[in-house]
Amino acid sequence: MPRWVLFAFISMFFAGFTSVIAKQGLQGISAELGLSVRTVFVFIFVLMFAAFFVSADEIKHLQKANYLWLGLSGITTALSWVFYYKALKVGDVATVALIDKGSVLVAILLAWWLLKEVITVRILLGAALIMLGLWVVAKK
Repeated sequence: MPRWVLFAFISMFFAGFTSVIAKQGLQGISAELGLSVRTVFVFIFVLMFAAFFVSADEIKHLQKANYLWLGLSGITTALSWVFYYKALKVGDVATVALIDKGSVLVAILLAWWLLKEVITVRILLGAALIMLGLWVVAKK
């Protein structure tokens, strides 16, 4: 198994914990305050991670395109988190988290359109099954 697949599964594992832990943390406070506190912790943790694993030489290789695309990614991440926390505050974790995973469909379309990635029948079948699952859950 390629390392990236292992990393993706580890990410999936922690993302699952994130939703349940966040729902508990939102008790008695607004979604906006909860998101703000969480973001401070993410910021500190990522800076510590970078201090250990990113060399000064690597930082010198940053280009305008890196800043542009990573900046846009940061903006879309922030918007995603804002609306995710609003949904999480009032909705069921299992339903909100599952609907959020529908983002894979947006990612597939953008990967095909912007990155010119090849979208196989296997990927399309997986996406269709995800959409079917989202529809079943959203219908209640």
